[in-house]
Amino acid sequence: MSQKSKTIQNVRESLVGLHQELVRNNLVVWTGGNVSARMRFDDGSPDLFAIKPSGVSYDELTPESMVVCDLDGNVVEGKLSPSSDTAAHAYVYKNMPDVHGVVHTHSNYACAFAAVGREIPCILTAIADEFGGPIPVGPFAIIGDDSIGRGIVETLHNHRSPAVIMQNHGVFTIGESAKAAVKAAVMCEDAAKSAWLAIQLGTPIPISPSAIDSLHDRYKTVYGK
Repeated sequence: MSQKSKTIQNVRESLVGLHQELVRNNLVVWTGGNVSARMRFDDGSPDLFAIKPSGVSYDELTPESMVVCDLDGNVVEGKLSPSSDTAAHAYVYKNMPDVHGVVHTHSNYACAFAAVGREIPCILTAIADEFGGPIPVGPFAIIGDDSIGRGIVETLHNHRSPAVIMQNHGVFTIGESAKAAVKAAVMCEDAAKSAWLAIQLGTPIPISPSAIDSLHDRYKTVYGK
């Protein structure tokens, strides 16, 4: 097996486990949602990414069922149809070269914010740590072409948040790896739930921009190092 084939196989295997994290953290129902991972190769061949197949239940996912695509969203390897969100993932990878993982969920609390077109406010230190400010809302876009991808890129360009809530749709997260993007999706739903509960109690107290900067910098440069 060539090094390129080994890389593809390893990514396909890792995606099976990462999709189970979405289920384990109650971020998806039925067959909705997906995780993808970019692949770069030592031989200099063009980047590819692997993504969940469309309409396949999470407990039936296998490494072989993952679909490999190029950065235009064309299928390169795989017997099944790729996710209906493939064009959005492809657009992100093509326009954000440092992104190596993309996740999409319809998690309940974050989707509530999407339904009203409201960002998740930065009202807890954990939100400042992980997202560096409020979690932004992206524009409404129709599924099927790269419109969602364009909205993701435009919203997150020069933004510290690895998550965006697409209006009337759901959550998309990005990361330096697929695992990092999954973590961002988990943390986004946790932030949305806390924010929603706080709103029921009264008016949440925002954290000042200077404090957000300090918290985010510490989290990125000191925490866990």
